[in-house]
Amino acid sequence: MTPANFHLEIPGFREGQVYLPIGQWDNPWLPQRGAGLGIHGIGRLKPGVSVEQARADMDSVTGNLAVAFPESDKGVGATLVPLKQQVVGEVRPYLLVLLGAVGFVLLIACVNVANLLLARSTMRRREFAIRAALGAGQGRIVRQLLVESILIALVGGSLGVLLAAWGTRAALGVLPAALPRAEEIGLDSRVLLFTTALSLFAGILSGITPAILKTSRLDLHNALKETGRGLSGARHRAQSAFVALEMALALVLLVGAGLMLRSLVRLSQTDPGFNPHNILSFNISLPPSMLKASPEAIRAVYRDLENNLASIPTAQAASLTWESVPMGWDDEEPFWLAGRPKPASNNEMNWSIVYVVGPDYLKVMRIPLQRGRFLSVHDDEHSPGAVVVDEAFARKYFPNQDPIGKRLNFENTASGQLEIVGVVGHVKQWGLDADDTQPLRAQMYLSCMQMPNSYIARAPSGSGVVLRSERITAALIDSIRTNPKMSRDQVVFGIRTMDEIISGSMAERRFSMILLAIFSTLALILASVGLYGVISYVVGQHPRNWYTHGSWG
Repeated sequence: MTPANFHLEIPGFREGQVYLPIGQWDNPWLPQRGAGLGIHGIGRLKPGVSVEQARADMDSVTGNLAVAFPESDKGVGATLVPLKQQVVGEVRPYLLVLLGAVGFVLLIACVNVANLLLARSTMRRREFAIRAALGAGQGRIVRQLLVESILIALVGGSLGVLLAAWGTRAALGVLPAALPRAEEIGLDSRVLLFTTALSLFAGILSGITPAILKTSRLDLHNALKETGRGLSGARHRAQSAFVALEMALALVLLVGAGLMLRSLVRLSQTDPGFNPHNILSFNISLPPSMLKASPEAIRAVYRDLENNLASIPTAQAASLTWESVPMGWDDEEPFWLAGRPKPASNNEMNWSIVYVVGPDYLKVMRIPLQRGRFLSVHDDEHSPGAVVVDEAFARKYFPNQDPIGKRLNFENTASGQLEIVGVVGHVKQWGLDADDTQPLRAQMYLSCMQMPNSYIARAPSGSGVVLRSERITAALIDSIRTNPKMSRDQVVFGIRTMDEIISGSMAERRFSMILLAIFSTLALILASVGLYGVISYVVGQHPRNWYTHGSWG
């Protein structure tokens, strides 16, 4: 049993928390070299070894395997990615933006406190003059003022820790999927130590400027005669500069939050290439006994499964989906155009994202059909190989041509050669902004039933399903789990709506936008309170001047 705090979270493999020796995996194609099995491994580098050195070693190992087993291992390589990068993904830029926003708010708070402390200088000039007259040096008075500002900062930091503990729980409760390993986020001794150090720094930063301005060039004779007649021009200009700085920083945060909100709104209005509404996505694993069944029996089970799911009263259509799933996981496979020589290695091949689907997949996803037809029930193991490509594929490999009827060589199919029978719209595989951050990848759709027997043999370990219904309800999900036409050994898991999947793809952006909006609002409130406090304090020091100069008309 693993420790309670151990959680291996790798994208695409988040469901299971049961660990078994790979040698006990009863799968007929596991011991076969060249069976197309992809392995994800985890290793710890020796002290002092860099990732680049490890990559070079793995390239050497895979190169030796390609020489020893040219038929099965030629062109096969290994990709090394730091586990931290694999888990954290692309969240780092958003966290840096939030860190910058927090820094702005902290700076505004420091300027606010400094401005309020500076506003008190009128009342305290006489006090400082008396202390100086009694022998206190400037350094001693500065130390006193720094102690006061540090105490204020420590009290504020303590209140901030309490608010952070509550706010963290609230934020993670509202947006649990926004950050990787969110369940481990919380306050610990390192956070408390950092908060204490930051509070001390903020206290010194906010207190040092007022302390110097209050005690420098102190005229004892005039200061002892002062009765709060007003601020000097230098101090007034300093306060004005502080107020301007506060408002400028708050405006920067507000503009940033507004831009991020606009970006999120536009992103949510982006067409993903299919209609995600009223679609359920889930996985089904067949009974363990099916691992030893014949490919014909496995195909028959999956045909019955599709028909049984489609027969649910509120269901409109259902389809198997292997390999790639939009905004879920993806698989790329090599191919080459018919009539051209086969490339010498996979590195020289053309590559395409591959969706292995059932005949009703287009009906479920509502991907627009642009030309030809989609796969049908007649595209089975007894018919010639058929493939449907997307518009990006057609533009790239058949520019200014009609791709219908063209042929592709694809090794991972029963027939080996596929005929293009249709062209569909492009799907944003990696998110709504994928085309802006990654090169446009060609996509192709293959029939589940036309996959080779070696591929079908591993299908019982799990299959994805997408189902379109009139509406998504709890009763629909219960009917999927308890469908009487399905075997009790067919385990259904990982049920999510496609809307949830798309929303999850924007969770990091939405999380950052909400926090940035909160920080911006807080910054504006702080700047407004600081401005009001300074003006109120200054006006309170000159009650006679307002009447004398006729401010009331």
